[in-house]
Amino acid sequence: MSSASPAARLAVDIGGTFTDLALEQGDRRFTAKVLTTPAAPEQGVMTGVRTVLAAAGLGPPDVAIVIHGTTLATNAVIERKGARTALLTTEGFRDVLAMGNESRYDQYNLNIVLPEPLVPRYLRLPVPERLDNDGNVLRPLDEAALQALIPVLERERVESVAVGFLHAFVNPVHEHLAQRILAEELPGLPVSLSSDVSPEMREWERFSTTAANAYVQPLMARYLRKLEAELRAIGTHAPIFLMLSGGGLTTIETACRFPIRLVESGPAGGAIFSAHLARQCGLPSVLSFDMGGTTAKICLIDDGRPQTARSFEIARVGRFQKGSGLPLRIPVIEMVEIGAGGGSLAHVDTMGRIAVGPESAGADPGPACYGRGGRQPAVTDANLLLGRYDPARFAGGTMRLDNEAARDAMAAEVAERLGLSPEMAALGVVEMVDENMANAARVHAIESGKTYDGRTLIAFGGGGPVHACRVAEKLGITRVLVPSGAGVGSAIGFLRAPVGYEVVRSLYQRFSSFDLAAVNALLAAMASEAEEVVRQGSFGAPTTESRLAYMRYVGQGHEIPVSLPARTLHQGDVAAIRAAYDTEYTRFYDRPVPGSDVEIMSFAVQVTTDDPLSPLPLAGEDGSRGDPGQGRRQPIRDTVSGEVSDWTVHDRASLPRGARIIGPAVIAEDETSTLVGPGWTASVNGFGYIELVRETA
Repeated sequence: MSSASPAARLAVDIGGTFTDLALEQGDRRFTAKVLTTPAAPEQGVMTGVRTVLAAAGLGPPDVAIVIHGTTLATNAVIERKGARTALLTTEGFRDVLAMGNESRYDQYNLNIVLPEPLVPRYLRLPVPERLDNDGNVLRPLDEAALQALIPVLERERVESVAVGFLHAFVNPVHEHLAQRILAEELPGLPVSLSSDVSPEMREWERFSTTAANAYVQPLMARYLRKLEAELRAIGTHAPIFLMLSGGGLTTIETACRFPIRLVESGPAGGAIFSAHLARQCGLPSVLSFDMGGTTAKICLIDDGRPQTARSFEIARVGRFQKGSGLPLRIPVIEMVEIGAGGGSLAHVDTMGRIAVGPESAGADPGPACYGRGGRQPAVTDANLLLGRYDPARFAGGTMRLDNEAARDAMAAEVAERLGLSPEMAALGVVEMVDENMANAARVHAIESGKTYDGRTLIAFGGGGPVHACRVAEKLGITRVLVPSGAGVGSAIGFLRAPVGYEVVRSLYQRFSSFDLAAVNALLAAMASEAEEVVRQGSFGAPTTESRLAYMRYVGQGHEIPVSLPARTLHQGDVAAIRAAYDTEYTRFYDRPVPGSDVEIMSFAVQVTTDDPLSPLPLAGEDGSRGDPGQGRRQPIRDTVSGEVSDWTVHDRASLPRGARIIGPAVIAEDETSTLVGPGWTASVNGFGYIELVRETA
């Protein structure tokens, strides 16, 4: 690469079935999709890196930055394949992880099943110590008692330790002392402190988040360091950034310390991708629909910003049921994720109904049509039998699909049990998975207090464009957008994500005794830390700093985020911030609480690079309509009518801007296919994105 060439940026997204890569250099973009290697994920990554670099005609030294997202932390928790973890906690509170907040996610189910804590009771070890809610020491940490637990940790072959003491988010002194003792006695043992991982109130969420961080830390640290070494070995010396669940990027060092913040990194990239497209195309209300090989992710985006939250659940034992998972207190893009991907397995349940997922064929052996030993039919097999995929072009032609293997699996597991042909069974499988995704989207909108009126569905992922029209029909959506590079949308989203870093710190304050100097010192230190991290990968791009304070009336149980000026605070700001809280509280709950003092539980500072957007060009050079060409004909079974007819198949790469296609048709590309169902019309806009519009009566 010459010195005048723009920097090459590489993104890698490891999914349950495929590892997606996207490389951009100026206006050039190259993508690749390779099978994930579950036993050693870095092997699949390196195969993809070599593939995409060869396609771009670049060498490893030409890469200026690597951005990575992975589901490994999520899978480790769901599959219970993390480290052997112990929890050191305040005496009398060892059962907080099991008791939770004593709520029931299914009030009337007498046989309710609660999620098992990641740390079993015999490894939840109490330590005499106590702080009050202001952080004052009521009982010093009993160092001798902690020392006495060292042989227990050694005997039980503990691989990672979580430390969660009561009120440590206010004063971490005892947690820091425990960390020093553990470091002296058991050097090299990973230790996660609740005051670092989740420095916020509510001990169940804080302890659960810290335990989960400790549970995945050894696995993730080993993987990330191994991947870093592999990249360095081939000559890539670029900084490596990790996608966070909240939509920003962070350094590999921070990711190794706090891997729990990576649990939704892949899906977050997809939401960032959709948000960028919404701003770029001027779409005020969007439904992001990301369907990959293992799961489908749905996110609501309004005014170009994805919905966010400060808490998240993982490994739910009740499908679609809030409160049935392990709570995590981390910044996260709020979305619903269900087991409905190309690899989701189909079967007939005990009531004689077709059921799909949440079990997945993954990458090994994968769906039956992969020819890698899979015997159960998956959604990909169903789509192949319906004629939706070109067997020779799947995954960019890197693997040829086996139609007969798909037919045999569908016949044995579904069709014969229901007295159907394999093709009609495939239709039932696809219709069921489409309904599952649409139903999850309906529930998510209701829980968010929103509707789908006037929304555009942005479809991406390997399966998103294939299922988009039917899901949109079920939701009453009449407009769909399929961007270029849709098959690797989350990876492209990593390239659109701001290089950003968020620092959260606890500093308990009341407005009646507000310590202005202490708050300014804390915020300045937090801003400096965030800026230093961002500077490593911003390449001189302009940045924006935002600050929040999480506040509540004294005695309440939940906080409201309030924006703070991104500068040194003055005495006059204190009253303005207090008034801003009343305004926010009124917006949520109709009226403020007069005469009540307000307390600040924690502060957050985020620094991010800006997101410049280019204007929408005309569809054609002169705004005229392009000719899509004749295409070829292919028999496809319509999922609505069940009838087989010849659909026109167009090559997306050959479609000019302004091209218009009337359904039914298929627009094929290397990583996915876009189905233009009957009653839909597709056109190619000025960016080269496919816009689908449904005719309405």
